[in-house]
Amino acid sequence: MLSNLLSFSSIIDTSITLTTFLICTGVSLVLGILTAVVYKFKSHCSQSFAVTLAVLPAIVQVVIMLVNGNIGAGVAVAGAFSLVRFRSAPGTAKEIGAIFLAMAVGLATGMGYVTLAVLFFIVIAVFMLVLGFVKFGESGANERVLKITIPENLDYEGIFDDLFALYTKKATLEKVKTTNMGTLYELQYDIVLKDKEIPKKFMDELRCRNGNLNITCNRIGLKETL
Repeated sequence: MLSNLLSFSSIIDTSITLTTFLICTGVSLVLGILTAVVYKFKSHCSQSFAVTLAVLPAIVQVVIMLVNGNIGAGVAVAGAFSLVRFRSAPGTAKEIGAIFLAMAVGLATGMGYVTLAVLFFIVIAVFMLVLGFVKFGESGANERVLKITIPENLDYEGIFDDLFALYTKKATLEKVKTTNMGTLYELQYDIVLKDKEIPKKFMDELRCRNGNLNITCNRIGLKETL
């Protein structure tokens, strides 16, 4: 039994030759690396995420080869893969798109459609590069998300209106929520600054109003770091 596990007998039994396996795996790894390169174009990502994109097509390809035609094994693998969701941090929409691209490449190569996988990758990769180059959907340089924490006894209605009129072109209160067991309020504004940079005087005056509690001012779509 041990010799069977260490051999390629299972691959031969499912009519997948060693040559086919090596070709599909090689194409998966090459397209996975290219997927990571495309994603990193004008985008920042960690080394672990880049490595994951590179190897994900090959992993998916092997899974598809193993469960091809076996409904029971396919259901079991789907349940196992669903557990990965609880072991990973939420990502941005672009990261999710890159992951799905890598998975699609792995599915195609796993089912033997090597040429289709290459053509699909080329079309999507070129499209992603063009959209990134023209900055499609990118928010304006002056747009920011402003979060201000204030004490619960402070009325937040119109409290910063004069500062917004002085330093911003537009300011809209989007969300109010309580924090710290209800003793604080967190206000979230969508603002458009008059200048591209955040004026220090603007931040200082906000701090004077909110009792020097937390204030964050991020670009739209930028994840906060703790």
